[in-house]
Amino acid sequence: MDIMPLELVQKFAEAYGPTTAAVHTFFSPGRVNLIGEHIDYNGGYVFPAALTLGIHAAVRVRTDKVIRVRSVNAEGEVSFAIDKDLKYNAADGWANYPKGVIAALAAAGHKLVGADVLYWGNLPDGAGLSSSAAIEVLTGYWALTLSKTQTVDRVALAQLCQKVENQFVGVNCGIMDQFAVAVGKRDHAILLDCATLKYELVPSAMPGYNLIILNTNKRRELADSKYNERRAECDKALELLKKAYPTTPMANLCAATMAQIEATITDPILSKRAKHVVTENQRVVKAVEVLKAGDLIGFGQLLNASHQSLCDDYEVTGDHLNAIVAAAQAQPGCLGARMTGAGFGGCGLAVVSVAETDAFIANVGRAYTAKTGLIAGFYISQVGDGARAQS
Repeated sequence: MDIMPLELVQKFAEAYGPTTAAVHTFFSPGRVNLIGEHIDYNGGYVFPAALTLGIHAAVRVRTDKVIRVRSVNAEGEVSFAIDKDLKYNAADGWANYPKGVIAALAAAGHKLVGADVLYWGNLPDGAGLSSSAAIEVLTGYWALTLSKTQTVDRVALAQLCQKVENQFVGVNCGIMDQFAVAVGKRDHAILLDCATLKYELVPSAMPGYNLIILNTNKRRELADSKYNERRAECDKALELLKKAYPTTPMANLCAATMAQIEATITDPILSKRAKHVVTENQRVVKAVEVLKAGDLIGFGQLLNASHQSLCDDYEVTGDHLNAIVAAAQAQPGCLGARMTGAGFGGCGLAVVSVAETDAFIANVGRAYTAKTGLIAGFYISQVGDGARAQS
C-alpha cells in the first residue's frame, strides 16, 4: 500500500480527533542487506540498502511532557511521560521501541517535546526487513527534529537506536539495521565496515530491474536460537585461529584467510562456518566492484553464490527459503536471488527485469505454494533514502 502524507494526517485525525495544530509527517525505511549475511558480528563488510517500503509517522506537538503513541497496524494506545523513569513493559508490545528511544534521548540530555503520534507501516511483520530499526530511527528522527535543539547526526542516531534494542528491548543485534535505516541514500547501497563503522555510499541503481522482496510467510521460528549457536561457533573458530597464529593480528573472523582456516580448523562444522564468513566477506567486496562497473549480471551471480554458501556452509536457510529462492532463480529475467536476514523463514530478495516482473511473481508464487503449501508475499521496491521529514 502506498501511503501519502495527506492520508496519514486523515488517519491521525481519526485516531486523535481533528485539530488546527500542525501535524508533521515523517518516514523511515525498512532495509534489506543486498549481500554480506551473518557478517556483522564477525567484524567484516555488509552491504545494506534502505527500501522505499517502511514506516510513516504523523506527529502533533503537545504542551506537556506526555507522549501518546498509536498505530494503524495495531490496537490500543500507549502513553508515557518524557520526564519519568521509563522501563520496558511487555504489555506495551511494539510501543516499547519508541518508548526506549525517547528514554535514551532524554537520558542523553536532549530537551524533548510531548507529542501525539500515529505510526503506519507497510513492512511485512516478522519478515526480517528491520521494522524494529525503522520505528526506532523514525522515533529518534521526529523527536530530535521537533525538539529543534540540533540537527540530526544520523550515525549517532543509529548507534543510540542499536543501544536501545540491545539494552532496553533486550535483543542482541548488530549495528547494520539501524545504520542502513538512518544513513540510506536513494540508488545507493552502504558498504559498511562493522568493525570500524567506516562506510561508503556505493551507486547501486539497477535500470530496467526491480528489487523484489520474497516473503516466505514462514515465521522465523529457529532464527534466534540458531543465531546464538552460529555466533558461538564463529567465536570458537576465531579462538582456534588466534591460538594457531598468535603473532598475526586477527581481531575478528573476517580477518582470517581460507588458507589459515584449512590449515587450522579440523572440526568440519566450525570449518564450514568459518568458510562462509570469509567467502561472504569477499563476495561483498566483489559486489561493490561489479556494481560500480554497472555489471548487474555479475551482481546476480554473487547473490546466487551467497545463498548457496548460506545453505551449505552456514546452514541457516531452511526448506521454505530454499524453495522460494530456487523458484526465483529459475525464472526468466531473474539475475539472481538469495535469502536475506537471519534465515529459517523470513525473506529472500531477487533482482528481476521490470518486463518480467508480473510473470516472475505469478510463477514463483505458484511454484512456492506447490512446494510448501504456503502463499508467498511479494514486495516490489527500489533503493530509497533514509529517515526523513515529509511535511
